[in-house]
Amino acid sequence: MKRVPGGVAPENACPIAPVVDIVFSRWTTPILWVLHEYGRQRFVELERRIATITPKVLTQRLRQLERDGLVVRTYFPEVPPRVEYEISELGRSLAPLFAALSEWSVNLGEVERARVAYDAREAGPGRGRGR
Repeated sequence: MKRVPGGVAPENACPIAPVVDIVFSRWTTPILWVLHEYGRQRFVELERRIATITPKVLTQRLRQLERDGLVVRTYFPEVPPRVEYEISELGRSLAPLFAALSEWSVNLGEVERARVAYDAREAGPGRGRGR
């Protein structure tokens, strides 16, 4: 186990790092939001609502979310077989976190202004290549 100055292992330096890894991986948030907002969904419905996700990635993320206990998969043995996904109680427990992040989104304009100012400074004289 690698140590950082002060003797703290990197994985212990930030106690929320494992939560961030689970909840904020690329497609987790949109999937959980859709399931929370629209309720139980079939794969094809999720795929339509999250138009930019590929079927392969949606399958991988749903499996991981099921493994993490955030999504429940229900298989109906009918002809043709039907599978539905819904957010679990554990997944629903993230609602206050998402609500807080939604409230924080009023700051996105300020973030964009900071980016523009930074980019302008970085593009100025004496900046850029060969620093």
